[in-house]
Amino acid sequence: MKKIDRETVQKILDTADIVDVVSDFVSLKRRGANYIGLCPFHNERTPSFSVSKSKGICKCFSCGKGGAPVNFLMELEQMSYQEALRWLANKYHIEIKEREESEEERRQASEREQMFAVNEFALNHFRHNLTDTDTGRAIGLSYFRQRGISDAMIDRFKLGYAIELNDDLHNAAANAGYKDEFLERTGLIVRKENGQTYDRFRGRVIYPVHTLSGKVVAFGGRTLRTDKNIAKYVNSPESAIYRKSFELYGLYQARQAITRADKCILVEGYMDVISMHQAGIENVVASSGTSLTDGQIRMIHRFTQNVTVIYDSDAAGIKASLRGIDLLLAEGLNIKVLLLPEGEDPDSFSQKNESGTVERYIRENESDFIRFKTRILLDEAGNDPMRRSKVISDILRSISVIPDAVTRGIYADECARLMGVKADMLHAQLKKLVTDITYRQSLKQQADNAKSSIADLTPQQIQDASDDAADRNAAVARRLRPYEEALLRLVLKYGNYAFTTFADEDNPQEPTPLRVTDYVSGDLDADEVSFSDPALAHVFQCAVDIIRDEWPEERKRFICDLEKRMETELADGRRALAEQGLSVADITRGEIELNERVQREFDESIAGFDADFVARRATSSPDDLLRRISTDMIAEPHQLSKIYTRSGHVASERERLADLLPRTLHELKSVHLSVELDSILAEIKIAQERGDTDEVMNLINRMMERKALQNEFAKYLGERNLNPDKLPGWE
Repeated sequence: MKKIDRETVQKILDTADIVDVVSDFVSLKRRGANYIGLCPFHNERTPSFSVSKSKGICKCFSCGKGGAPVNFLMELEQMSYQEALRWLANKYHIEIKEREESEEERRQASEREQMFAVNEFALNHFRHNLTDTDTGRAIGLSYFRQRGISDAMIDRFKLGYAIELNDDLHNAAANAGYKDEFLERTGLIVRKENGQTYDRFRGRVIYPVHTLSGKVVAFGGRTLRTDKNIAKYVNSPESAIYRKSFELYGLYQARQAITRADKCILVEGYMDVISMHQAGIENVVASSGTSLTDGQIRMIHRFTQNVTVIYDSDAAGIKASLRGIDLLLAEGLNIKVLLLPEGEDPDSFSQKNESGTVERYIRENESDFIRFKTRILLDEAGNDPMRRSKVISDILRSISVIPDAVTRGIYADECARLMGVKADMLHAQLKKLVTDITYRQSLKQQADNAKSSIADLTPQQIQDASDDAADRNAAVARRLRPYEEALLRLVLKYGNYAFTTFADEDNPQEPTPLRVTDYVSGDLDADEVSFSDPALAHVFQCAVDIIRDEWPEERKRFICDLEKRMETELADGRRALAEQGLSVADITRGEIELNERVQREFDESIAGFDADFVARRATSSPDDLLRRISTDMIAEPHQLSKIYTRSGHVASERERLADLLPRTLHELKSVHLSVELDSILAEIKIAQERGDTDEVMNLINRMMERKALQNEFAKYLGERNLNPDKLPGWE
């Protein structure tokens, strides 16, 4: 397998101009230092899509999409990283140099890649069975035709058929060189206790499950036999590449439609999704027959805030919708619920009606969750006062999980109106519920320290760990994350910039430059503080690695090119002075000024290269998590108005780093102390309940020590005038 070599990749990234690339897809107009246009990722009338030539990134401050040239192409055209690089190379007429993977590289290919390869082979095998074998056409294809599924949908969802033989797929995969180890790990074959194997999906129509990038991670298989002793559906087991609670069927096919509509329709099964897509309603995904999970909800939230849940009209469907609502609300989504006509499910309803009819029915019948839940529960409660009281408590518990306080208040008022009770009473009860949730969350274990473990994880695993950590202690995560993000943003924007110097004991006459990342690393290590969010910890470590592995060689190349341009500019300047017929004294003075100006530009160019290096590499990285987080943090929606710059120089953020960086670090450590003090107070309460006097005294002493340190931080943060030469942690 051939790959683009590293030198070519760097040349492509250095050559690609974000304004030039975006202009191929969006009409841009200059606005100050940036450019602006209508966002290509969603429909809008007022331009909110900003392109920064200096930063090399674009960003929509409405929908959040954008990035460096590579990420922009990946998002807009659904390209892979390599495909985006090749597109840019073609645009800028850059010759692509490739290299063959060595035997050692092939041998060391990751387990995940081999499992993806096995699944891709199985996908093609199942599709071949469906359309190119007599058995597949007679059984599998006829089933889909009977269900009203068109060839276009069969192709779009890559539907297939597994022939009813114990070893059909196994033999085909073995003949193609795939190892049993990975066929087992993906669940494509099952090994019995006696060592014999059989194909898991034999005799079933196949529904592949895709990741957002289009890779196949799992399969669902439906039997066509009527034997009740045979499971109707069989699914791939969880594996290194498949976590059922983080996948949604149809999201790969629906992601663009969800973004365009700014709405996701959530259904239950494979056929529900396919039939609704066939009816022209494409912003539809399914939880694949399982209860909705936090991971699936977060996947939806990446694309939209708005969700409509459609379930069957039977009692099981209603209860399922109620169970999933609280999870959706806790993620901060706007939820509506739709019950279909009696006896219908999304598959049958969309098959019987034209797309316009289905869309109109959804629009006219979807209900706000408060009205839906109130109506359903009140119907069950009847006129029984005790049961009506339980209904109010149930609804308030749903409202209490909503993160936004204003939204909670609005829903409480609506609940009071619908139930005919006083709003003040509901608000008081709601406040108790929210306080209880926050207190219980604060007592849970703090987010895992991922600093020592992230090196061996994939970006998706790191994101999952980050989400799990936030779930375990949402209150603590909400307190720490803004401060961690503020610090990480400075690292990403200026990570390699020498913002000050410090005296070296071995050579006090020549101060050593102190770079942002070095200072942050040293200060955090000294106080044993680290990023609590695994995703942010991963990005910080990536920034450190970029400086260590890529910057030295790239800086040499940059300086070499810069020196050549400097020599050319000096030669042109001297020639221009000589041609003006000036006196020797004027020529000498002119050459001095020329040398000073060119040297100043030379120094500023190197400083700019150092400051921007991490940001440019991070926003163009093949690491999806690094690229996404760095793009979001580096993009800024506002520019300083000309009103503030006409009268004189206004210090830039980079110029204020000597003040800003230590302050940001102290603010983060101060919040860490507050979290620790809350934890100590909770431990004191538990120790008091146990009657453990010695433990109480130990905890109080520890609390007093932390309080004293917190006071020191408060004193530092309260100072109005900071001395940039006296940086905490580097005296």
